[in-house]
Amino acid sequence: MDFGRLITAMVTPFDSEGQIDWETTGRLIDYLIDEQKSDSLVVSGTTGESPTLSDEEKVELFRFSVKHAAGRCKIIAGTGSNNTAHTIHLTKEAELAGVDGILLVAPYYNRPSQEGLYQHFKAVAESTSLPIMLYNVEGRTGVNISVDTTLRLAQIPNIVATKDCANMDQLTLIVKGAPDSFKVYSGEDSHTLLALAVGAHGIVSVASHIIGKEMKELVEHYIAGRTAEAAKLNAKLHPIFKGLFACPHPVPNPVAVKYALGLKGLPVGGVRLPLITVSEPEAAFLHKILF
Repeated sequence: MDFGRLITAMVTPFDSEGQIDWETTGRLIDYLIDEQKSDSLVVSGTTGESPTLSDEEKVELFRFSVKHAAGRCKIIAGTGSNNTAHTIHLTKEAELAGVDGILLVAPYYNRPSQEGLYQHFKAVAESTSLPIMLYNVEGRTGVNISVDTTLRLAQIPNIVATKDCANMDQLTLIVKGAPDSFKVYSGEDSHTLLALAVGAHGIVSVASHIIGKEMKELVEHYIAGRTAEAAKLNAKLHPIFKGLFACPHPVPNPVAVKYALGLKGLPVGGVRLPLITVSEPEAAFLHKILF
């Protein structure tokens, strides 16, 4: 399974009552495919506010996204949790919904050992025929999937990729040690060019909601050997990469990108508690970097 170079971790649109806005979800999927050039979409990842979505909402999102995308891009379901049995249950539901792959975040809060991480992902992989992308984000989970553990997991046939938010040293070692068929993606927008330079296949992005077309161009420049053009475009996009997570102070994802979509003419509603929308200074900052 090739998920492409540019994968968008999609927000979940809400209406004024805080319920999923299905009409806007359809418009967002069209926009991300047609205008922002996403090769795949992650549905119900942390950018999609998975901690506050019910299982029923997640499964309906999987079904809706598969049907609406209609083969125009791959749909990757975020089914990971810190409960292996529950992750397996949701993964089976996602498979029945017809998704193309699974994103599995490292179990958060309970912080398992490296062997515990391996056994968790192995158990989920054995429960499904779907291709799996690991998701390593220590800043959110409190645990790092080490290089050695990632490389062990890369030997499992249907664990085909990782989204890794670690430093370039870790990405470099994973690229070096993994099978050629195992794809490494950066999970940090601002690391896109650096990750490509050390051998990553692509990016799982939040900023691609706003500048996906430009990010796709950046990747294509680099892959084609136009490194100067890629570097120039990276420098231009860098304020947006950083600003969507610090506007001007750190804000939890997806607060800023949801507001930014509204500024760009595609309002997707607010966020569910415990997240809250941007403050007036944060809104002014986002307007400044986007226009």
